[in-house]
Amino acid sequence: MASVRSHENIEMMTYSEVMEVSGYVGNFKVKIRKKPRYVDESKCTGCGTCQDKCPMKASSEFDFGIGTRKVIYTPFPQAVPNIPVIDRELCTYFLKGKCKACEKFCEAKAIDFEQTEKVIDLDVGSIIIATGFDSFDPSPMSQFGYGRYDNVITGFQFERMSSASGPTAGKIVLKDGTEPRSIAILHCIGSRDLNYHEYCSRVCCMYSLKFAHLIREKIHDAEIYDLYIDLRCFGKGYEEFYNRLQEEGVNFIRGRAGEVTDVAETPEEKGRLVVLCEDTLIGRQRRLPVDMVILSNALEPRADANEVAKLFSISRSRDGFFLEKHPKLDPIATTTDGVFVAGCCQGPKDIPDTVAQASAAAARVMAMICKGSVEIEAATAVIEEEFCSGCKTCISLCPYSAISFNEDKKVSVINEALCKGCGTCAATCPSGAITSRHFTAEQIMAQLEGVMV
Repeated sequence: MASVRSHENIEMMTYSEVMEVSGYVGNFKVKIRKKPRYVDESKCTGCGTCQDKCPMKASSEFDFGIGTRKVIYTPFPQAVPNIPVIDRELCTYFLKGKCKACEKFCEAKAIDFEQTEKVIDLDVGSIIIATGFDSFDPSPMSQFGYGRYDNVITGFQFERMSSASGPTAGKIVLKDGTEPRSIAILHCIGSRDLNYHEYCSRVCCMYSLKFAHLIREKIHDAEIYDLYIDLRCFGKGYEEFYNRLQEEGVNFIRGRAGEVTDVAETPEEKGRLVVLCEDTLIGRQRRLPVDMVILSNALEPRADANEVAKLFSISRSRDGFFLEKHPKLDPIATTTDGVFVAGCCQGPKDIPDTVAQASAAAARVMAMICKGSVEIEAATAVIEEEFCSGCKTCISLCPYSAISFNEDKKVSVINEALCKGCGTCAATCPSGAITSRHFTAEQIMAQLEGVMV
């Protein structure tokens, strides 16, 4: 990110969002809202004094609720630019008109409570969408006790806990601050489940194995249980990593956990969490007393995926991720020319796959720029102006917003750069003024006659 920000041909706009997109390939008009940080970027040195002096705390979104942050905070470690933002909804000054501790102690005089949002208009030729994913909330799966038992955490919470920059400085600890002696890692939480997400999230098996390795590294004598359905170690060097974990003494149990409970049946289980499961390799029901349970939860589409899809005029697949033009022949492009997808917004994938797809999307955009002109499909709709009644029925029905109305001529007009020749307008036009190129009645009848000869 630092290299990108310092590149002379790249303008990085953080803490911003797209408001509106119009136009077509090579001629997109994008309106961007740059939200106020209430910190002057040209003056801030990123010293962190304002954060140290702020008296108010809030739950940290980046730490998935297991840590806290100040009301004026840097969104995540190594953020670019390294400039804090004030949480307006929780800031004492915006709520009560008092405090301003950050402003008093800022030597650079960078705090600006009068800052307002800016709207920026851009002309762009192509768009790459890389909005990422959300983490599945396992709360509805009440059998696992997430939200009820203190030491049942998600994989993303454990990731932050084991990170040196996390809320525990990399130490693996229970809610009471002690070190766990036994830990269970449960795979496929929300994935491969008809009640939640049918698809495999792809990364869960490998990050679960990574967690087991981190636990063994930090707590040498811990008892580690890894409960899986199938281990999908599909990448380069992944199977070797799995074999390494077996040698490290991790207990692999083939079987999905049925329940996590705190009801003890033996003295050993008292005061601990108990994972109920079936070990399908030995054909037995098992009760595993542990101190901590890690849920390897699924990747799912972002909550605003539907709004983003409408904004950029692209489609979504049945699982909610953005739909590519073709899963094998064109996995980067979308049905809207000039709009490409990269990363987990298109579907769950590992880091190497994401990097490869992002590189491919960038290459496609560069190829279009170098070519200088864009070739579009010839099969588009055509409006015969003398027959058009100006009823505007086609405008509301066009899924690609390719039809506009000419107020001078009082007829509808089709933008061929946006039209995909789907035929919706031709089928619904009450005047019969719209035809589809290469799909006229005469052409179709000629093709039928040719087949029957």
